[in-house]
Amino acid sequence: MTFPRFSPWSLLVVLLLVAPHVRAQAYEGARREEVDAGVHTPVLTRPPELVRTVEAVYPAEAAAAGRTASVQMLITLDAQGRVSDAQVTAPVGEGFDEAALAAVKQFEFTPAEVDGVPAPIQLQYVYNFVLQAPPPPPEDAPPPVPQSTLTGQLLARGSRTRVEGATVRCGDDPEAPEATSDAEGRFTLRVPSGVCDVRVVAGDYHLFATKETLAPSETTEVIFYLMPKAPGFETVVRGAREKKEVVRRTLERQELQKVPGSFGDPIRVLQNLPGVARAPFITGQLIVRGAAPDQTLTFFDGVEVPLLYHLGGGPSVVNAEFVDRIDFFPGGFGSRYGRAVGGIVDVATRKGASDTLHGSVKVDLLDSGFFLEAPITDGISIAGAARRSYVDVLLPLVLPEDPEGGTLLVLPRYWDYQVRMDFGAKRGEKGAGHSSGYVMAFGSDDLLRVVATGGGRNRDVTVDARTLFHRVKGDWTWRKGNFTSVVTPYFGYDLGSFGFGTTKLDANVWSLGLREDLSLELRPWLVARAGADIRFEHLVGEGTLPSVGGIQYPAFPGAEPLAEVQAIKRVANTFDSALFAEVDVKAGPVTVTPGLRATYSRIYGQTRYALDPRLWARWVLTEKMALKGSLGLYSQPPEAFNLEPAPLGNPRLSYERAFQSSLGVERQITDAIGLDVTGYFNRRYDLVVSPGDRVVNADGSITSYPYSNRGLGRAYGMEVMLRHAVTRNFFGWLAYTLNRSEQRRAGGDPYRLTTFDQTHILTAVGSYRLPYGLELGARMRYVTGRPTTPLQHTFDRYDVDRNRFYGTYGPTDSARFKAFHQLDLRLDKNWLFDRWTLTAYIDVQNVYNASNVEATFYDYRYREQFEVPGIPILPVVGVKGSF
Repeated sequence: MTFPRFSPWSLLVVLLLVAPHVRAQAYEGARREEVDAGVHTPVLTRPPELVRTVEAVYPAEAAAAGRTASVQMLITLDAQGRVSDAQVTAPVGEGFDEAALAAVKQFEFTPAEVDGVPAPIQLQYVYNFVLQAPPPPPEDAPPPVPQSTLTGQLLARGSRTRVEGATVRCGDDPEAPEATSDAEGRFTLRVPSGVCDVRVVAGDYHLFATKETLAPSETTEVIFYLMPKAPGFETVVRGAREKKEVVRRTLERQELQKVPGSFGDPIRVLQNLPGVARAPFITGQLIVRGAAPDQTLTFFDGVEVPLLYHLGGGPSVVNAEFVDRIDFFPGGFGSRYGRAVGGIVDVATRKGASDTLHGSVKVDLLDSGFFLEAPITDGISIAGAARRSYVDVLLPLVLPEDPEGGTLLVLPRYWDYQVRMDFGAKRGEKGAGHSSGYVMAFGSDDLLRVVATGGGRNRDVTVDARTLFHRVKGDWTWRKGNFTSVVTPYFGYDLGSFGFGTTKLDANVWSLGLREDLSLELRPWLVARAGADIRFEHLVGEGTLPSVGGIQYPAFPGAEPLAEVQAIKRVANTFDSALFAEVDVKAGPVTVTPGLRATYSRIYGQTRYALDPRLWARWVLTEKMALKGSLGLYSQPPEAFNLEPAPLGNPRLSYERAFQSSLGVERQITDAIGLDVTGYFNRRYDLVVSPGDRVVNADGSITSYPYSNRGLGRAYGMEVMLRHAVTRNFFGWLAYTLNRSEQRRAGGDPYRLTTFDQTHILTAVGSYRLPYGLELGARMRYVTGRPTTPLQHTFDRYDVDRNRFYGTYGPTDSARFKAFHQLDLRLDKNWLFDRWTLTAYIDVQNVYNASNVEATFYDYRYREQFEVPGIPILPVVGVKGSF
């Protein structure tokens, strides 16, 4: 056996072959020597290092004779570290010299450096030839241990979700064979037969340990149920999306199904975010930064829907299990959104499961519903949900009896459904495109009927109010490289109806739309987005109303006057189209996004245009702190029927407009706690108000319009959100809104408060996971009372013909209701079984039974005011099973 090595003095420089034309260069840290007259002596600043050796061939005769040798050589290395020459300085013969030279010439070294630059050198080297004792003869190998196969599937306990990427081995020995589970949670492990101490390690799951006895040369198939580390709270990490909008608050489904007061409905949690005012009792409206409710739009998967909540303040119109994400923009939203001068809510639904059948059934005192999802074939999955309330059945059982023998029936009823089928092709070869898509149908129906008969009433009263909508939409996404295209066609039908006595009104809307969203990453610092948004609506309004000129007055003191009934019908068509584009430009820590939305509309025969430039900027100061700001114009088209000729409408109406601006800062205080502070100023103008203007025509006649664009509004304030992200046992946030919302008529009185102003809104939400499968959450809210118009407590006049008193009121919205405050609690108990999970909960609203004023009314002579309290303490008990 041969062993090359350096001799003890081999690193001494024997000869420096430095070419005369090589100049000494500056080399910081290198040792230099100066001699007489400043003559410089070259210094070895980095010795060569041997990086590749070749074993020499041991001479056969010398090996047979058992002789060894050490061959001394002088090796010459060039500036690249290669052996350019080698000479034996002390020959030993017997073939050792030739063998050593042949091996050394194939050596490789790192380049030597003289005065800090690569240079050729020579060095002494000794190659040692040493014999080793031959290995002992092999003993008889023991017979191989019989092998067995352990195969099976890993499932999450309680949901049967496939656990991918888990490690399975026998025992704790890191050298033991192991297997990794695939996308279906399946694994196969080959191990010696006998008792196997199974150990399964997977992220977000507790260590699973069991024993399996494996028979020799046989296969054992098992199913292991792994316990999630935190079955109560889960966080799904999809990767952080680039933040463009100054304020986009994204809520995840797993985080928000257990907020107190929401009854397990994630969308109701919007009411607890900064910028959202508290809606009046049972209206369920979204009042964002002081804007009117109809100035904030709601979308499901990019398709506009007419309402967000059942029966005003009830649960949302989509099953909680279907909600994947909620993007809430209180203002400053991107150019892909339009037709709104307030805010935007976009609810994203999720695709069905791709592993196996999953589902849930929920029953509480308000309604019952189910959700199912399952794969159909490879690449195709389906999900569906439905829900129906039964308050209309239970409420008559608890309504108080009329002491005068009459009856009062309040019959609210709602139902909704969602069905979604996903499909997608697998990724092709490198460079090929990838496509996926889905088709979804969803809808909702709300009916509120109030029937009052008999007793001391002058007449029977029946009130019917109904809201219904259906949507069918498709979505096709195609990606290739840095380019993405998303095409979204949709069809919809809406119905709104109201009936009171002889008054009956129906509004039918058929809609057809198409969206195209394009995105292209041109450079790492440059991303472009563009698209088109087209919608056509056919509106039909019809009904019966009391005739204005045919009033028949009953003998005094009868009830209200009777009138003849007249039928009405109106038809209107609306076409609205928009092109939008925006570009993200990154320059170091600063990202600037200019955007533009151009709109063309044809409404009730009238043509309208709008051009809305917008700008966003974000400056990342540090890893945990960023500044952000936005400016932009926003437009909202007028209602179609408001464009009718006078006296019913005003064909001159134009877009309502808004200038929105904001400036804020984000600060990540800890890994789990973040702070977001945003100030904003919104100026709304060209708002549609009533009554309209009186216009003098060319012939001298005067036309009075019921509407005009003379409304002005402004809102300004600050939003603060201190949020604790979902951790193993806790999540929560503290939200505060300071808002001032004012309006006036152009050329009229100074600004006054709007009906939607709520100056201070403070909300605290928290939920903590306790032992034994318990979770406890609380929500506390304080809100400034809403503005109202005060009664002067005197009647203005009495109308003999109508047998009616009329009161006198103070300045509009010059008074306020009392401040609102309320505490809600929620307690959940989870039982986790192998194949399913059972959850029981009690959600208590208004724990300390605060008497919050929601409205007021007066006696028939307008002398006495009565307050209408809100919901008293309301416990809702429910159970939910999921698998």
